[in-house]
Amino acid sequence: MVKYLLDTNIISEPLRPKPSPGVMRLLRQHEDDIAIPAPVWHELRFGCARLAPSRQREAIERYIEDVVLASFPVLEYDQRAADRHAIERARLSAAGRTPPFVDGQIAAIAFVNELTLVTSNRGDFQGFEGLRIRSWT
Repeated sequence: MVKYLLDTNIISEPLRPKPSPGVMRLLRQHEDDIAIPAPVWHELRFGCARLAPSRQREAIERYIEDVVLASFPVLEYDQRAADRHAIERARLSAAGRTPPFVDGQIAAIAFVNELTLVTSNRGDFQGFEGLRIRSWT
């Protein structure tokens, strides 16, 4: 059963030159409990597509296709998430805060699916009401 929704900085940790042992351990430990939001899938694909053809790009493409897509469901930004995102975006805007649009999408997907968002950038998501956030770093 899926429990965790991963932000880009967590799912891309294995691609770092020196991945965090703690993050790697938790990725393995919870591999059956993880999903990826569609905006994170976009960020992975976009980041890779921007790279010039190289061995590094090929390695990242293999990781995205053979590990991420093969292992974790990608949750859509659907009507429920869009509704939640709109409500939170309006509330935060009225309070003078305007988080990045994609962070709002990710937060909304986590909220409507009752998942804990795992990120190393907790501050990006602090203003979203009712969102459960965890750091694995």
